[in-house]
Amino acid sequence: MPTECSEQSFDFQPLVGRQVTARFDGGTITSDAGGLLLREVEAKTKLLADLARCFDDFRDPELIEHSVEELIKQRVFALALGYEDLNDHDQLRADPLLAVLVGKRDVTGAERLDQRDRGKPLAGKSTLNRLELTPARATAKSRYKKVVARQRNLATWFVEAFLRLHPQPPAEIILDLDATDDPIHGQQAGRFFHGYYDSYCYLPLYIFCGAHLLLAKLRPADIDAAAGSVKQVAWIVERIRQEWPQVRIILRGDSGFCRENLMHWCEENRVDYVFGLAKNKRLTKILGRELYEVEQQFQVTGEPARTFQEFTYRTRKSWSRERRVIGKAEHLAKGSNPRFIVTSLPAERFAARALYENCYCARGDMENRIKEQQLCLFADRTSCQTMRANQLRLWLSSAAYVLMQALRQHGLKDTPLAQARCDTIRLKLLKIGAIVRVTVRRVWLSLAQSCPYQAVFAQVYSNLCRWQLPRPWPAPA
Repeated sequence: MPTECSEQSFDFQPLVGRQVTARFDGGTITSDAGGLLLREVEAKTKLLADLARCFDDFRDPELIEHSVEELIKQRVFALALGYEDLNDHDQLRADPLLAVLVGKRDVTGAERLDQRDRGKPLAGKSTLNRLELTPARATAKSRYKKVVARQRNLATWFVEAFLRLHPQPPAEIILDLDATDDPIHGQQAGRFFHGYYDSYCYLPLYIFCGAHLLLAKLRPADIDAAAGSVKQVAWIVERIRQEWPQVRIILRGDSGFCRENLMHWCEENRVDYVFGLAKNKRLTKILGRELYEVEQQFQVTGEPARTFQEFTYRTRKSWSRERRVIGKAEHLAKGSNPRFIVTSLPAERFAARALYENCYCARGDMENRIKEQQLCLFADRTSCQTMRANQLRLWLSSAAYVLMQALRQHGLKDTPLAQARCDTIRLKLLKIGAIVRVTVRRVWLSLAQSCPYQAVFAQVYSNLCRWQLPRPWPAPA
């Protein structure tokens, strides 16, 4: 029978003689009750509170209903919960659960000054977009947009967050560098066509330490992948060494970062490196005997064969010195597959095969982290007109990633979701239906009894309760 519906009810196909009727009469219900776990992470770390201090607020204090900290929390929590656009907030602004996450005293919005805003405790899109669209030179005399992002402080926030979440210095860290495409479809500033990606895009630079994001720098696409990497690496290494003076640092990247200026900087600043090296005729000739041997082995066994050879190498013009190069001679069903890396790590400590297979190849995990941020946390939603606004959007998405990574590292430890991707964590742990009831002294959330991950939720909550961090550091001046 055809489905019939009205404003009051929706009558669906019957079930074994029973009518199936739906109505929007369940009261105040949220679909994001698991976001309380993210709120616990923020309460432990104060990461978003410090992020808010990277903004100058020139608004009249007597007219402010939503502080910068509340705006930042609303935007970042919403991204983590899967709401990618500012337009979503015209509906989300009435969600009492999100108001709890943000820290609103008036959870229901009953005390809003304007009658039109009653029942909507949070900011709408027109208020939130001031974070992105305020120009750098705005002052208290500006007409509308007066919340100025201090970009230098925002960039350093990610390194400060990394250090805060790792109070014990490790003996060694590996910093992964990579550039990726961020396709754009409008007339944004910095729009260029990139031949490799066959699209108009930005070319952001990322630096990770394991799963921890240290840098997300938006750049136009008409530059070399390694452009500006020395400057970015230099200040990050300096800041890390201020806290961890004895830590050993290794840079790792593909052949797009095998540049003389970057390798020379590393050699002058006690930083080791492992970079891919683009093959050429000279390199392939040096590896000729090994390539012949693995080809013969493949002909006999029919199985892929590989071996490794190391040697010193210097380009004819671009390199300032000879460097250690490791060549992988490999033969597959599709044919010969030589690969090369260049490194400053000594042969007596790092054998050729182990360095290539265990160290260099592990950089592929960084690509998964970039995809995770773009696909799960909407880092590619760079549709503003200016580079400045789009950079801030990238940072907000990156802040959501930092928050989710802190939950994964400390809350999901020893659970089945300990290695899960952000969208899996969201689906299974954060998207929990709950009835919300607000009384004078308490906010009650009655979570869905049918949630299949109740035990995991309880374990994550227990982990977060036990997690202790040193006193948060002050935000950069």
